[in-house]
Amino acid sequence: MVGIVGPNGAGKTTILTVVNGLGRLLHGEANVLGCRMQAGRRGRDFRLSNAARRMRVRIGFVPQGQNVDPRLPVNVREAVMIGRYGRIGPGRHPKREDWRLVDELIDLVGMTPLAERPFGHLSGGEQQRTAIARALAQEPQILLLDEPTASLDWRSRQEILELMHRIHRDRGLTTLLVSHDPRETFDLCNRVVLMRQGSVYAFGPPEQALSDANIQEVYGKSPLCCHGDGHDHRHERADGEEAGGNGRI
Repeated sequence: MVGIVGPNGAGKTTILTVVNGLGRLLHGEANVLGCRMQAGRRGRDFRLSNAARRMRVRIGFVPQGQNVDPRLPVNVREAVMIGRYGRIGPGRHPKREDWRLVDELIDLVGMTPLAERPFGHLSGGEQQRTAIARALAQEPQILLLDEPTASLDWRSRQEILELMHRIHRDRGLTTLLVSHDPRETFDLCNRVVLMRQGSVYAFGPPEQALSDANIQEVYGKSPLCCHGDGHDHRHERADGEEAGGNGRI
């Protein structure tokens, strides 16, 4: 699991956009799951290419915040099934095994008691759990999370972070977690990218990338500290996790 941290405007979300095949490169190139994206005309064209569409099916994305109209007539099961359609294919209906997978994922994220509740009536934490299940319904090789704890209360934030840890540990799923708060990534991630003004300022194990000197340089005088929560999740990683799980970036 790789954390991408930095202050607002540092370019964190831009990285996820590029990895997801939706961003236009101005310089350099990126290689995601064997798909090569280059700057210039080829970089612009890639977003609409068949290769980009095939790549995006293999990438689960949980955006920052949901902002759903509470009148939207979609319940939790239906919202999670939306993530399945990339695998099912256009014009096809979900089969029994698709609904079985959806129910398994709803149980995984702890939403079974609310499976029939309208998505717009859920709390922020419940919506994020549902969004994570929806992304997993794609059976992705890479999972992207853009500030999944933004606007959540402390308890909900801890529950979402613990959920992400369990998913990564049990499934060996390559995960990129964006956060403006480096403390969220210190105990959770194997590697951290610390960004400043659109560039990578530091990269490495959390205890190195998030040193007090680096934090002060990037965030200025700040109460942020990265001594963790006393529970080092990283020692629990599954076999092969250090090699990047199922996906390659």
